Amino acid sequence: MSKDRPWRPSTNGLSLRVRLTPKAAHDRIEGVEVTADGPALKARVRAVPEDGKANAALEELIASWLDVPKRSACVTSGHKSRIKVLTITGDGKVLSAAAEAALAVLAERNSSRTNT
Repeated sequence: MSKDRPWRPSTNGLSLRVRLTPKAAHDRIEGVEVTADGPALKARVRAVPEDGKANAALEELIASWLDVPKRSACVTSGHKSRIKVLTITGDGKVLSAAAEAALAVLAERNSSRTNT
């Protein structure tokens, strides 16, 4: 993971650190927050943390956020923790650029909400 971004590209994909809040009102990405282990993407899902439902919902949310097929995103560590690491398969540089662009859109959207 980089110093200010919660992802690290590799030759076969992207490693992404996420702080997940289950049982939320909406499925959404809220931005980046600082955790004890470094930056993490802050995500909320409506699913409950039982039988892997919240993890599956997170995989789907991240795939949608990065505009990749659902099968490309997989929780690879932190299955029972709030802090998770997902691996998104594909071209790491392309995925990193997509994450950067999606984060910029999110920041702009959040900025326009606070200015109205």
